[in-house]
Amino acid sequence: MLVSTAFVLMMTIPGLALFYAGMVRKKNVLATLMQSFALCCIMSIVWMVAGYSLAFTTGTPWIGGVSRMFLNGIGAHIQNGADIAFTLGADSPNATTMTIPESLFMMFQMTFAIITPALISGAYAERMKFSAMCIFSILWSLLVYAPIAHWVWSPMGWLAGLGTADFAGGTVVHINAGIAGLVCALVLGKRKGFGQDDLSPFNLTYAIIGASLLWVGWFGFNAGSAVGANGRAAMAMATTQIAAAGAGVAWMLVEWLRSGKPTVLGVISGAVGGLVAITPAAGFVLPGSALIIGLITGVICYWSATSLKHMMGYDDSLDAFGVHGVGGIVGAMLTGLFAYGPLSATDANPTGITGSLHQFMVQGEAVIVTILWCGIISFVLLKAIDLTMGLRVTPDEELEGLDMSLHGERIN
Repeated sequence: MLVSTAFVLMMTIPGLALFYAGMVRKKNVLATLMQSFALCCIMSIVWMVAGYSLAFTTGTPWIGGVSRMFLNGIGAHIQNGADIAFTLGADSPNATTMTIPESLFMMFQMTFAIITPALISGAYAERMKFSAMCIFSILWSLLVYAPIAHWVWSPMGWLAGLGTADFAGGTVVHINAGIAGLVCALVLGKRKGFGQDDLSPFNLTYAIIGASLLWVGWFGFNAGSAVGANGRAAMAMATTQIAAAGAGVAWMLVEWLRSGKPTVLGVISGAVGGLVAITPAAGFVLPGSALIIGLITGVICYWSATSLKHMMGYDDSLDAFGVHGVGGIVGAMLTGLFAYGPLSATDANPTGITGSLHQFMVQGEAVIVTILWCGIISFVLLKAIDLTMGLRVTPDEELEGLDMSLHGERIN
């Protein structure tokens, strides 16, 4: 779990930072790298101060309590230098006995809370003010991420009580980030020159290195969500690799057939889409189902990142919604069809979560609730910030590039 935690942190810095930086124009590369790195710092503090407590202490079915604010009491079980396993939701009817110390569980979940706001930045790349991004991300983490994490992953969460299956963050991370990204793109408007100027990526070498780091780090994301070194973690690792490969191949083939050439940007986007889609399913499905999920997702995410975006006319700069939002929705829904009961079976629930029409409907409810809550709160936050401090850089600053206009630096 310590290694998995480090791997998930690597997904944001340097993985996502390089993936996104390689897809923007040269004048915005440093600003894009800065977004991921700064959010890593900011979200770590937000999670320590309040996020973890709101997400994972017992509280109510809607939100956690304040008993772990500033991580108060998290060292209570340390004796003779050794921390012991803890019980999640110890004072609730649905207490879950963990096999790791709370400090490690808190750190593992912190890395999820870091990457989710960073994913959103792909939708507003090259045009949001850095100050506005910081305020939006802090408020969004507390008002959107923490509540939905509590609903889905806390023993007291109301979506968990309905039987929602989300192994590693299909709803909590990817649909959440994708919908917030779409709202950001709509509220901010299009980049200057969108549809007219050359907005092609500056350095796809950065992007493919970043995508590769994301892929490797995703094993910590998905296999680590078994919260132990066990058979379920091993299966999650296998399904993650297979789904990513399937989606990468599917996107590549569809693009090849449609445009005559398979592109680097296409195959890495497809693989990331497959990683997104398998995230909710990784510990619930078998390898054959993972391949189906990957193949389906590669085709759908290609369509959403090209045709859908063109039809709707929004400027989702780096396809945060097209890959993470759509991929998360596809993966969450297909989990409801392909879940293999023995992987999630327990003494209390010997059949586990099994694919069925009922489970498909439960997944759909969780998806709809996530979309509505995230969409509404994100819109309100963005409008409030726009009215008070402004969301978007000036046209001159955008033309100059965010590297110089916001940070006073440039790539030589």
